[in-house]
Amino acid sequence: MGCSRRAHLFQTLADDTEDVSLDFGNEEELALRKAKVRYPLATFFHLFFRVSAIVTYLFCDWFSKSFIGCFLVILLLLSFDFWSVKNVTGRLLVGLRWWNQIDEDGRSHWVFEARKAPSAVAPPTEVEARIFWLGLIICPVIWILFFFSTLFSLKLKWLALVITGICLQAANLYGYIHCKLGGASQATRKVTPPFPAQDLFQKERSEDFQKNVLKHLGTQSH
Repeated sequence: MGCSRRAHLFQTLADDTEDVSLDFGNEEELALRKAKVRYPLATFFHLFFRVSAIVTYLFCDWFSKSFIGCFLVILLLLSFDFWSVKNVTGRLLVGLRWWNQIDEDGRSHWVFEARKAPSAVAPPTEVEARIFWLGLIICPVIWILFFFSTLFSLKLKWLALVITGICLQAANLYGYIHCKLGGASQATRKVTPPFPAQDLFQKERSEDFQKNVLKHLGTQSH
C-alpha cells in the first residue's frame, strides 16, 4: 500500500514537471534588454556634441568676444553631432540607419532601414533607446526656441547658425522617425527624380555625341 502511494506521488510530480516550460533564452534576452548601458561611449557622444553646441551657444559670450570663433566652434560641434548620430549612434543604440545613394541613372534614393534579424551587433537596451530618442527630440526643440529668441531680440547675426542647427538636427530626427515607422519590417526606399539641370546636361551630351558621330561618318564618306 505504501509503495503504491509513493509511486503515485512520483508520477504526479513528473506530470507537473512536464507542464512547466523553462525558457531560459527569453529570460536572458530580457535581462540583456533591461541592462543599463551596453555602449557607454556611443551613448556619451550621442549627447556630448549636441549638448556642447547648445551650451557653447548660450555661454560663448562669457569666454570670447570673437563672433567668428564662436560661430565656427558651434558649427563644428553641430557637424560632428550630425555625422555621429547618423552613422554611429543610431545603428548601435536603436538599430536604425538611413542614408542617401545615387544610382547609375542619376536618381537619388533615400534608404531607411531597421534591424530586424539577429546580427553580430548586440541589441540595444531600453535605457539606451530612451536616451537616444530623448536627445534626438529635445535638442531640435531647444534650437527652435533659440530661433524665436534670436528673432525677437534682433540678434540677426546668429540667425544663420540657429537655422543650420535646426536643419541638421531635424534631418536626423526625420530620418530616424521614418526608419522607425516605415523600416520596421524591411528597408524602405524613396526615389527622388534627378535635377532638371542634370537632365539638360545629359540631353546636351547625347546631342553632342550624335553630332560627332554624324560628322565622323560624313568625313569618311568623302
